[in-house]
Amino acid sequence: MSEEKEMGFLDHLEELRWRLVKSAAAIMVFGVLAFIYKDIVFDGIILAPKDNTFITYRLFCKLGQLLGLGNDLCFGAFNFSLQNLTMSGQFGTHMMVSAITGIILAFPFVFYQLWCFIKPGLKDKERRLAKGIVFYASMLFFLGVLFGYFVLAPLSIQFLGTYQVSTSVQNQISLDSFIDTITSLTLLTGVVFEMPILIYFLAKLGVVSAGFLSKYRKHAFIVVLIIAAIITPPDVISQLILYEAGIVVARRIEKNRPKED
Repeated sequence: MSEEKEMGFLDHLEELRWRLVKSAAAIMVFGVLAFIYKDIVFDGIILAPKDNTFITYRLFCKLGQLLGLGNDLCFGAFNFSLQNLTMSGQFGTHMMVSAITGIILAFPFVFYQLWCFIKPGLKDKERRLAKGIVFYASMLFFLGVLFGYFVLAPLSIQFLGTYQVSTSVQNQISLDSFIDTITSLTLLTGVVFEMPILIYFLAKLGVVSAGFLSKYRKHAFIVVLIIAAIITPPDVISQLILYEAGIVVARRIEKNRPKED
């Protein structure tokens, strides 16, 4: 009997504890670095979408010109300012952003630690199906973070930050609100982008199929709307695209299954 099978319940708890300690240490290291280099994190990254010279806005402007729309897709100066409303607001924001940055940067290591804890309990077939999972999960997560930061966040800031019900009402947005918009969109979009991997394993194990996913597409749309309502501002399109991508993945797995058998 292998050493893995001889491990008792307390041994598993001890291993899980050390995996969590290592993950927390990695998050802390990246978080401390983000805390130290706050000028890069805030001025260069977090607050960058507030400037109309941000790369996303410039690309939209060039796209509009290429399509013959003139400057219709070009954004002018944003007419809102950020305000800190509490004594410890900026310090608390600094700590929160540093922690979230640590989580994002340490994701591959944290996922690897989780996988190392789960892997011994899987069967050989399940391990083969999960080959390269750390790389693919990390890649999808970072793609989601980049999509949230470069697409969803700037467009949301441009729309919500400049929207006015009346010209007599000026937008003076709190720092917490602005930071929450940026961090929630980037982090949650990274998590949502893991959907194709989840569908891949469920399809490989025969739990779901392309027909099943297609049949309950309308139900999935309702679930997506509920999830989008939790995310502020809502993100429906990318979630629906990922769901359709999951159907494609499941269909390819079913097509290749006879060859594997």
